[in-house]
Amino acid sequence: MSAVVIMGIDPGLNRCGWGLVASEGARLSYIAHGVIAPAPKQQLASRLLCLFEQLGEVLDAHQPNEVAVEETYVNNNARAALALGQARGVALAAAARRGVVVAEYSPATIKKAVVGSGGADKNQIAFMVRRLLPTAGELTADAADALGVALCHAAHAGMRRRVGM
Repeated sequence: MSAVVIMGIDPGLNRCGWGLVASEGARLSYIAHGVIAPAPKQQLASRLLCLFEQLGEVLDAHQPNEVAVEETYVNNNARAALALGQARGVALAAAARRGVVVAEYSPATIKKAVVGSGGADKNQIAFMVRRLLPTAGELTADAADALGVALCHAAHAGMRRRVGM
């Protein structure tokens, strides 16, 4: 069985985390992670273009087999939800542009897969990501979340691959 390279994306207009893992059966290996932070003073279109181009560079450099993106968390701030939705759209488009299969997961599903509880906080996610991927080193919250998205996908997609779905 050959390794499947998975890119997880924690979309955000101010800080977009990305992380890559290799999944080979039950074995997970850390590949890379980072954060894209467009200049906050740029107009919206320029910030979205920055995200698209830089995510594209990561996709081109690592050529993942699959991409997983966190779904929009809807809260009381409609403006923040809209900005997050636009960043998600850019992430989806960057992967689709390269013909990569994209999966989407809710925040609760990601937390449950990584920590075991859908109500886990960012510190718990970062702790478990460091435990599961010790070679990742120090992680910002955005990068830890992105690696968590990739780990969630590895767990869910791995199960589908094993049962032939």
